[in-house]
Amino acid sequence: MKALRRILDRQGKMFEPGGKLEKLYPLWEAQDTFLYTPGSVTKGASHVRDAVDLKRIMITVVVALVPAIGMAMYNTGLQAHRFIQAGAEPLANWQTSVMQSLGMAFDPGNLLACLVHGALYYLPILLVTFSVGGLAEAVFAMVRKHEINEGFLVTGMLFPLTLPATIPLWQVAIGIIFGVVIGKEIFGGTGMNILNPALTARAFLFFAYPAQISGDNVWVAAKTSADGYSGATALSNGAVGGLPAIAETAQGLSWQDAFFGFVPGSMGETSALACLIGAVILIVTQIGSWRIMLSAVLGTIGASMLLNAIGSETNLLLNVPFWWHMVLGGWAFGIVFMATDPVSASQSNAGRWAYGFGIGVLAVFIRVLNPAFPEGVMLAILFMNVFAAFIDHFVVQANIRRRKARYAV
Repeated sequence: MKALRRILDRQGKMFEPGGKLEKLYPLWEAQDTFLYTPGSVTKGASHVRDAVDLKRIMITVVVALVPAIGMAMYNTGLQAHRFIQAGAEPLANWQTSVMQSLGMAFDPGNLLACLVHGALYYLPILLVTFSVGGLAEAVFAMVRKHEINEGFLVTGMLFPLTLPATIPLWQVAIGIIFGVVIGKEIFGGTGMNILNPALTARAFLFFAYPAQISGDNVWVAAKTSADGYSGATALSNGAVGGLPAIAETAQGLSWQDAFFGFVPGSMGETSALACLIGAVILIVTQIGSWRIMLSAVLGTIGASMLLNAIGSETNLLLNVPFWWHMVLGGWAFGIVFMATDPVSASQSNAGRWAYGFGIGVLAVFIRVLNPAFPEGVMLAILFMNVFAAFIDHFVVQANIRRRKARYAV
């Protein structure tokens, strides 16, 4: 390791100010600080030392994402094997060709085969995300002449998990560029954005290519139909039917399957259990706000119970109980990993309660009252991102008024 350090130090001189490759310094600094702890220290006025820095925060979030990533690969392979098993022949794509060349059976009960098959869908999307999104980050860093921040690490891990397995890779590239540039860089970069970059990227794809982002390719053969169904089915095609009894019979979907994640959908969003494990990690490490998560749960419960009380014979989604909302679509993933983004969320404790509650309420209302947007969590979080600063403003002003009244100012 010392030999590598000496080699890097010698080559690094070319990237320092005055060197031949000084314009590429952000790229050099990024790989150097990835391998080793930065050698620079804070100078000048007194400052606070803290063991928690940007890198540690990002790495903790990635660790919390591990269960969702594992489930994304396993469930993607599981759904592919179920389709193949029901269709009696493999899908005509390169993923199944690789599986055949490896001599692995298309068996839904084979854990390793499901993981490998799912990884063949997930890893290319992840690779394109980091390659294209990382390049966009590097270009902005070189133009602005500053270091490449670690913020994209989490964005790059989150974005693929919000996508269906069958999405074209060129759309992945366009989406992540939009998320990085429009969602973050135009506001000043990491720590300056008002919108969650990963959600901004997914929202762009949702409106630009609604068919592909919803999973328009046949993915899993339904038990009641030879045509099969695909993608984010549970919400988009009314599989829940508004009532648990109907939900358990419609396409064989049960609450337990939805909770554990054995259902079609965007790769990392299907398992509420995996998201729950991630939530525990984020709360214990104090990286994610438990106030936002809890208030979002309360908002979802309140909105669901209100709509249940109103009821409807024409729109059965009004009858969906809150425990179904919490395991369908991207609700759990969004509440745990997207809503708690420390940059785009409210910063005050009181504001976090209002911010999370608003997300929970809006997510249910958008899902139920607007059939064009069956997945309401994404839009709810982005909407509340915009109002997060306003919420904090009113919280601060309320504190000022209380202190003035307390001290008779």
